[in-house]
Amino acid sequence: MPMEVTFLFRSVLLDIARLCPVALAFAACSSVPSRPSPGPVAVTVTVVERGWHTDVCVRDEDAGAWARSLALGLGFDGARFLCFGFGERQYVLTRTHDPLATVSALFPSEAAVLMTVLRATPAEAFGRSGVVDLGISRAGLIGLQAFLRRSIRIDAAGRAMQLGEGPYPGSVFFAATGTYDAFYTCNTWTADALRSAGLPVQGRVLFAGDLMYKVRQLPGVQMIPSVQAQQPAAP
Repeated sequence: MPMEVTFLFRSVLLDIARLCPVALAFAACSSVPSRPSPGPVAVTVTVVERGWHTDVCVRDEDAGAWARSLALGLGFDGARFLCFGFGERQYVLTRTHDPLATVSALFPSEAAVLMTVLRATPAEAFGRSGVVDLGISRAGLIGLQAFLRRSIRIDAAGRAMQLGEGPYPGSVFFAATGTYDAFYTCNTWTADALRSAGLPVQGRVLFAGDLMYKVRQLPGVQMIPSVQAQQPAAP
């Protein structure tokens, strides 16, 4: 998103928040409870910040049979990670990022889920500075797998509803079950994904910076030290 459009989006949203503080308090509340999952750390999930947007990534072997079948069914073999992100459907599909499209995305509308198949680590693909790895329990992983599956709309035949190719190789858009608006953004959805995994992300989340700050404040036992030691990807 161009910088001036990003500032417009944030400015309009903050104006709404100032005018409607009670509505914001209720509308931005998550439907996913922030409740730690029992059990020791078993696997890692990765949160990726990409400008104004965030994704949640899981190792291919941890994504679950249903998610893995989506990648394999589309011919994306050799996956190491599957990343999922949420967005306003018309905005991401038409890739029209003018101010009118941005303001329109503030109102309740259909959403899409972008799945990106990586043959590298998220740190190698997106840069180390915007990537945080978190440890979750086996129960947390089951919760995250269920959340991802619930987020993608299926057709009468039980197949995930594909909307079209994503913005880069190895990515595809699916119809989402939820809706997007000013009070439920891509970053709100990512926070809900983490809560479903048993990670105690507290408070409302609207912007990528909000989420990444909260993620980095999570208890140190959930942070995976190896992410701090990763070397930058080779050019």
